[in-house]
Amino acid sequence: MILSMSGVVLLGIVVFLFFRKDGLKASHCLVSTLFGFYLASTAIAPSITAGGESLASLLGGIKF
Repeated sequence: MILSMSGVVLLGIVVFLFFRKDGLKASHCLVSTLFGFYLASTAIAPSITAGGESLASLLGGIKF
């Protein structure tokens, strides 16, 4: 739950920055949001979740 909430917040910040700085139009933001909701209800959603968790684990294991 914490990982998915952090991912949502991070992606929300990225979309907001694109909207403010790089000229992302509101319609593009809406289409991207709807695409995400529809993608979450498909059969590939568990694979995407597993890939995200794997990437987070990989990044979490990096020592500086």
